[in-house]
Amino acid sequence: MTTNDSPRWFKSSYSDNGGTCVEVATNLLPAHGIIPVRDSKVPTGSVLALPPAAFSALVAGVKNGDFGSV
Repeated sequence: MTTNDSPRWFKSSYSDNGGTCVEVATNLLPAHGIIPVRDSKVPTGSVLALPPAAFSALVAGVKNGDFGSV
C-alpha cells in the first residue's frame, strides 16, 4: 500500500457539534473512485466506501435534513 492508498481523514469545519460527526478521505477519489466515510468517534470501526454519486446524495440528504437530528 502506498501513501496515496492511505486515507487522509478530515472533518468538516462545520462539525463542532459535540462529537456527532463523520470523517471523509477524499484523497482516494482520483486513484480508486471512492470516498471513504467513517464515524469520527470510532476511528477503528467500519468504513463506508462511497462512489461519488452516493457521496453527493449523502451530502444533499444531510443538507436537506432527510436524516433527522440526533
